[in-house]
Amino acid sequence: MAGRVLVVGSYNQDLVWEVDALPAPGETRAGLAFRSGPGGKGFNQAVAAARAGANTTFIGALGADTLADGARALARTEGIDARFETIPDAATGTAGILVDAQGRNSIVVALGANARLSIAHVEAQAAAFREAAVVLAPLESPLPAVCAAMRLGRAAGARTIINPAPMHAHLDAAALADVDLLTPNETEMAELLARFGGGPVEAKTLRDRTDAELAALCARLPVRAVVITLGDAGAVLAPGGLRGDGPATVTRAPAALVRAIDTTGAGDAFNGALAAAWAACPEADPASLLPFAIRFAGLSTERPGAAAAMPTRSELETRFAS
Repeated sequence: MAGRVLVVGSYNQDLVWEVDALPAPGETRAGLAFRSGPGGKGFNQAVAAARAGANTTFIGALGADTLADGARALARTEGIDARFETIPDAATGTAGILVDAQGRNSIVVALGANARLSIAHVEAQAAAFREAAVVLAPLESPLPAVCAAMRLGRAAGARTIINPAPMHAHLDAAALADVDLLTPNETEMAELLARFGGGPVEAKTLRDRTDAELAALCARLPVRAVVITLGDAGAVLAPGGLRGDGPATVTRAPAALVRAIDTTGAGDAFNGALAAAWAACPEADPASLLPFAIRFAGLSTERPGAAAAMPTRSELETRFAS
């Protein structure tokens, strides 16, 4: 798969406990197993893009510690061109993750150095933006750095994607000015609608809305197109409020038939695979790319972990060969 994906985002070291059920507030539960591995929404998405076949660049921030050494080594192993900013007086990011017997998760993130990724460091990678077909960013990094990435990507002629996870308190129309595609899940979409005058909307009702209703809701958002990921209901693509060269109609794509055991990095898998597919064919209608991204994300849930759970393109093709 040709084309380069550039991801601006976070690197975290994931600390994962498997439990029979997620604890209630104030409750202590015995863990069934423990593991540690690479994570962070940005790095997960970069690994997904690389394993999906795209040449991949990653821009992020690390502390000056042993976890940072591991991050650099992992990027080399994955073939990712990593451009890390070192924050000497901050720790490399970490995440505590609980996963229950049904594969559901609860996550606490300490962003550490991720929260201090600078505009200056992003702008210093201008040459990398000129080589990118798609620029992708989640929101675990400072919003000004993400906006700088979108601006550089747009100026270079790349397709631009923001995955609004986690939702940012200051995400507004100005922050989305250079964004082609917004990729919220149901909860994030409900928050976006409340912020941009389309709510209140119950997140769990979105999957049951008609195409006309979804089109009207997505038209409230100041981007060219919106993909709402709906878990076991697949995903839906709709035009945003800034039509431009975005999609003209609503497209639904069903979920993949998989045996999920851990959904921790599924959204990141979807975004990285979608970016890789779009980088291979920048003129493609994003609707045509949804099945690939959905299958990639679905396959990632069949193994534990986040970045480590991402499948390869060859694994995907073997599993879903028709």
